[in-house]
Amino acid sequence: MTAPLTEDARQLLLSRIKDVADYPKPGVMFKDITPLLADPEAFAALTDALVDLAGRYGATKIVGLEARGFILAAPVAVQAGIGFVPVRKAGKLPGATLAQSYELEYGTAEIEVHAEDLSAGDRVMVIDDVLATGGTAEASLSLIRRAGAEVAGVAVLMELSFLPGRAKLAPALGEAPLDALIVV
Repeated sequence: MTAPLTEDARQLLLSRIKDVADYPKPGVMFKDITPLLADPEAFAALTDALVDLAGRYGATKIVGLEARGFILAAPVAVQAGIGFVPVRKAGKLPGATLAQSYELEYGTAEIEVHAEDLSAGDRVMVIDDVLATGGTAEASLSLIRRAGAEVAGVAVLMELSFLPGRAKLAPALGEAPLDALIVV
């Protein structure tokens, strides 16, 4: 699905994403979004586009994936006038949580959400900075559904098209849309 971004806004966002070679390890080209976040015009354009998607999705809650997803999702929730729910790495949330493990390149990881933050009737939009292999996003969709909520859609700032994230996520999405504001 095509995200609501003008070509000028897309170019603005792209111009504020910095490539960092060999980070965090040799052979990796890291996409650094901190210059985008530091530019109020670019950050506002990003937030506005995600708020527009939240409206299109009919979202009643926004889930942000740790850690950069928090930075993008929280202002969207505030501007859209809906709740923000963090999905965190295991062991970071106090109280009762739902946990979901997922596969990494070498091993597994686990994410959690507060059990009481999502419920039946919620339409949840997931926001993250990058869609790469899709493991974290797929696990978040499982958590949302296990909490009894509905997945309204997934939106990311950037999709890495050379990785299998979209294909991996497709079965878990069902009929819910996946929007990437930028595809590289």
